[in-house]
Amino acid sequence: MKISDVRVRIVQKEDSKLKAVASITIDDCFVIHDIKVIEGTEGYFIAMPSRKTNDGEYKDIAHPINTETRQIVIEAILEAFKLEQAKQQQLHQQ
Repeated sequence: MKISDVRVRIVQKEDSKLKAVASITIDDCFVIHDIKVIEGTEGYFIAMPSRKTNDGEYKDIAHPINTETRQIVIEAILEAFKLEQAKQQQLHQQ
């Protein structure tokens, strides 16, 4: 599996733990939207797209099924997030 594209949109809400929303393209043929980048107590993490069930629980709509794939997705998204953050900071300094 190859992540062929990652797009990140920074969320500009200062009091929110949600810091960005990402989309990934896998092997140039499958895309997953609405992956959230969240700031937790131990750093940033991602939350896969989910929906609320009738009993109030949230269930992932799409997610990696093994640790190796999950790590590839996390690293790709967080790397793109950091690059986008740096780009935003550079724009604000000009």
